Amino acid sequence: MVCFPHAGASAPFFLPMTRALAPTVDVLAVQYPGRQDRRAEPRIEDIPTLADHIAHALTGSLDRPLSLFGHSMGAVLAFEVARRLQRDHPGQPAHLFVSVRRAPTRMREETHHLLDDEGIIAEIRSRRGPQTRAMENPEVRETVLPTLRGDYAAVGRYRYIAGDPLHCPVTALVGDREASVEEVRDWEEQALEGGFAFRVFPGGHFYLVKEIAGVVSVVSNRLAPAAGTGPRR
Repeated sequence: MVCFPHAGASAPFFLPMTRALAPTVDVLAVQYPGRQDRRAEPRIEDIPTLADHIAHALTGSLDRPLSLFGHSMGAVLAFEVARRLQRDHPGQPAHLFVSVRRAPTRMREETHHLLDDEGIIAEIRSRRGPQTRAMENPEVRETVLPTLRGDYAAVGRYRYIAGDPLHCPVTALVGDREASVEEVRDWEEQALEGGFAFRVFPGGHFYLVKEIAGVVSVVSNRLAPAAGTGPRR
């Protein structure tokens, strides 16, 4: 399973899920360019372009069922990668998990990237994300804010283009204090052929930090039917 972090985040965000699902599920997380060990690379502030790069990078990992899990911005990106894999590699992906992000057909204007630095920090605080405390450090702010602003810009510019529904199952997850709960349920429109499941957990935008055990249980149960299928390395 390949995991896609939220705006401003990096691959280690998914370490708890990696450990919890091992060894049954081999979990990898995407490290977007422009952060941590890829900080020297230019950021890609465009969802379709980034999806193209990631889908291409995954072509060497398609010898077994591949599932995708995206949180917030990562859900949109995972969806676009899933579309590309389905187009170019029939039978992939095996499953798409989308977390705390409204369905792509439920578009609305997003202008967080236009906020000043204090406005962006206030937005992070309002969501009570894992970055909140770190942003009190001026050096961290200087490093993280440009990346976060770039991710917000990518999400703000993203526009859904209608296409074929996904052939794979889709599972949507959300916290019950998230304002867009019903819009998250609308991911069902993208799963007309593969089946759809919807799970609500206690919490807000970052519900999965405290509810990781429940999320892992859902992932394990949803992937169980595919276990043992497909070629092995």
